[in-house]
Formats: sequence, structure tokens, C-alpha cells
Amino acid sequence: MSARRLPRWGEIAPLIGARDSSLSRHQARLERCASVADIRALAKRRVPPAVFDYTDGAAGTESTLSRSRNAYARVEFTPRVLRDVSQVDLSTSMLGAQSELPFALAPTGFTRMMHHIGEPAVVSVAQEAGIPYGLSTLGTTSVEDLAAIAPDARRWFQLYVWRDREASEALIDRVRANGYEALMLTLDTAVGGIRLRDVRNGLTIPPQLSLRTMSQMALYPRWWGNLLTTEPLEFASLSSTGGTVGDLLTKVFDPTINAADIEWLRSIWTGPLIVKGIQSVEDARLVTDLGVDAVVLSNHGGRQLDKANVPLEILPAVVEAVGDRVEVYIDGGILNGTDVVAALAFGARGALIGRAYLYGLMAGGEDGVRRVVSILRKEIMTTMQLMGVTSIDQLDPSMVRLRSTPN
Repeated sequence: MSARRLPRWGEIAPLIGARDSSLSRHQARLERCASVADIRALAKRRVPPAVFDYTDGAAGTESTLSRSRNAYARVEFTPRVLRDVSQVDLSTSMLGAQSELPFALAPTGFTRMMHHIGEPAVVSVAQEAGIPYGLSTLGTTSVEDLAAIAPDARRWFQLYVWRDREASEALIDRVRANGYEALMLTLDTAVGGIRLRDVRNGLTIPPQLSLRTMSQMALYPRWWGNLLTTEPLEFASLSSTGGTVGDLLTKVFDPTINAADIEWLRSIWTGPLIVKGIQSVEDARLVTDLGVDAVVLSNHGGRQLDKANVPLEILPAVVEAVGDRVEVYIDGGILNGTDVVAALAFGARGALIGRAYLYGLMAGGEDGVRRVVSILRKEIMTTMQLMGVTSIDQLDPSMVRLRSTPN
């Protein structure tokens, strides 16, 4: 018989799930999140409902967003076996330079509302991960400050064309002077979408201290404390505020934008030019003929036009139509690494991740964004290994299809 003895603490700790002493409580909480869905659930508990809904919601009935996610639920892979997948390379080329992962962190507006650090937390993770990050015209950190915070990051700037073209040119001059690699023109915001959650929540830019919002302070003291004790929450590149984001877009951005504006941008910007918000094969051909370097198939995360089409569903036709004349990227509905792999197999050069990292930002600031990137990296790698591929360029349409139903 075995002799009895008192167990050592080192033998008991793993059995009771003792926290890794090298992690803070908040880091340990993030580490317990196994998926972006878990991160989303944590985020919902940590910020006021109006803030969460601003990120989580979409336009109208939100059918555009739900159908975008449903498209990824219909993905079916055809894996290959008897292949050595011990070493996997997740890097790819984006705009002629290497990205260590096949996705970029997308531009998002009013980012400091999700967490008081805002864009600096996101760009720091992007720099660390070796992937591009896009700063939005509606960002809450200036072009100059972001460049100083992450001088080695691959920085893109997302541009909305304003009614005041001189102001637009002045902003582009600042982008150029601060070493931004690419300009990303968003085309799907001629007017602001009708985002019902924002209207119902009474969310304004900046948030107003109404009786309703003040009553939430007791439930979310950390968020409100950070809001009230840091720099005012405002757009870094816009002076116009007031009303919902949809109201602001309609007030400030130019609904007359047309093909001539692409030519105008080409005349004042010599770097890579990306256009975002392409939702048809015809428009993909149009902007390709106008000489852009990349297109992003995007319905703005469902936040503009209700009942718009789904980027993943038109991706193969767009790739076939434009060939190798431009790089094709995709966003909308992507919440895990298998979604990214599916988009790559259908022909996308890479994906843009938005909501997923914003959930991380709300859940845990910079550490939350880092955890989301880590989760996506692991999911992409595991999916590729199980499919029998070891590099991004081995993914092709023969490995993926869309079922007619999700199950």
C-alpha cells in the first residue's frame, strides 16, 4: 500500500484552479475567456448599456448584421489529411508589406467611449502583434498623438470626405506628415444610418449626464469615474458634436461624393489608397478602374443600411471580377478565427476586425484587446492545422463552401 502524506501546496493549487500569481485579477479574468463571445459577455457587464449597445448594435432591424453572421455560420470546410502541420506561418502580405497575422484592426469611431485609454491601447497591441491598425476620422486620439505612441506600427488612416474640402485636405496633410502608410476612404456613409439602439438609449456624442445616465453611475462606477477624470471625450479630428452618431454623419459628411473624388484623392495622396464600403461587383470594378490599391467589402458592420447584402456572399464574385488588379479585404460579422480562414479561402487578402476588439477594449482595456488578438491567432492556427495547410497562400476555394442552411 502507498504511504500516506500531507499534500504540498504546489500539488493542490492546480486542482482548485488557483490564479497564476503573475497575472492581475483582471488579466486572469480575461484569460478565462475562451472565445470572443466570452469577451463580449464580460464587456456587457463592465460598461453602461448605451455604450455596449453603441458597439454591439446595428441599423434598423439589425438584419444586415445578423445575416452577415449567419453567412459565417453556413461555412463548411473540406479538410485535407496526411500533411505535416507542425509548423504554420500565419503571415501574409498586405499592401506590399508583411503582416504577421492575416487581419488588421479596423478603424472605429469614438473609441475612448468604450475605454478611457481608447485608440492608444489598440495601436499598441497592433504594433506588438505586427499587424496594421486604422485610425478613424471619428477617432478620439489625434493623428499626431497616435504616431508618437506607436511609431513602429503600420498605421492606416480612415477618411470620411467632409463637406469642407479644405479641411479634408488639411487633415490628409497631417496624415502624410506623420508617416501613415495608407489612406482608407469610406464610401458607405453618404448619410448616417438609423441606429435604433442609440436613439432608444438617448446616446449622444458626447454622452450627456441625464437623470437616466446618472442613475447608472452606481452600477458602473469605474467607467464613469474614468470618463469624468480623464480628458474630455471628444473627436480628435472633428469639432462638430451633439446628437447621435447617425445625426453627426449626416451633418458633417458630404453626400455628393462621386468618382471624381477618387481622382481628387489620387491627385493629393501618393501612397496606397483603400476604399471601404464596397457592396457590389459593379462598384468593385468601378473603383478598381479608378486606380485604387485595395477594396474592403463591407456593409459597415450592418450599421448603415438595413437589409444590405453580405460581404462574404459576394466575395468570390468580386475576386473573380477584379483579378489581381487590387487587393480584396473583408469585414462584417467576423467573430472568430474560423471566420477569418473562411474569408481567406474564398479569396480575400485579409480581414478587418472591428467589433471583436472593441469587446476586448470594453472588457479589459489594452489587455482585453491583446486577449482578443491572442484568441483569434490561436483559432486561425488551429483551423489551418486541422485543414491541412501551413501557410495562408495554401488556402483556396476548393476547401470551403457555403451551405444553404447553418446546420
